[in-house]
Amino acid sequence: MRCRVPLLFTLALVSACHHATTSAPTNAPEERLALFAPDAPIFQSAAPALYRVAFETSVGPFALEIHRDWAPIGADRLYHLVKAGFFDDSRFSRVVPGFIMQFGVPGDPRISTVWKDRQLHDDPVRHPNERGTIAYAMTGPDTRTHQLFISLADNHRLDAQGFAPLGLVIDGMDVVERIYGGYGETSGGGMRAGKQQQIMAEGNAWLDANFPKLDRLIRASVVTAAAGG
Repeated sequence: MRCRVPLLFTLALVSACHHATTSAPTNAPEERLALFAPDAPIFQSAAPALYRVAFETSVGPFALEIHRDWAPIGADRLYHLVKAGFFDDSRFSRVVPGFIMQFGVPGDPRISTVWKDRQLHDDPVRHPNERGTIAYAMTGPDTRTHQLFISLADNHRLDAQGFAPLGLVIDGMDVVERIYGGYGETSGGGMRAGKQQQIMAEGNAWLDANFPKLDRLIRASVVTAAAGG
């Protein structure tokens, strides 16, 4: 797996992630408002062919490189959700050490109400679920919505189950592996069993009250679109 990035991108990532945890969202107001209008034009365009996303977290920054040709449907949604601030001020709610780190439940339950049933058609699996790749969580065919996971190990058995990676961690995999996983499946598991109603209904308030050690996803930002994107 590639884990090195050009110096200029590393500096851009550090700059993008050097904010206080209470700083205001950087996305445009119209993009943020679009979270309550999932049919808005902002969500209909194609993402760049190759783009990068920087994450600020409570344990440090990490970055993804997203390849639209790996999973175009999933890549398009991630691009627009990040730009609209969908993931800002949320929690890494499901971390299973040696397996996956999952996120994507909005901190604001009003946003969950809008998006929880906005299912995507599947992308074919074009890249293996190796350590550091990111893919959507799902409960079966054509059920991807907005939760994603990063593989903490080579999870090739997920390939045959239809989990289609759309990108990979290119900086900060050590940060990803430090995200708190002491709760295991108890804090954010149960998606396939239909046991996430409370998280969706109450968001950060419920998670913080019941699982206070969860690490925070402070902000996700599209840092750059690579050449050809």
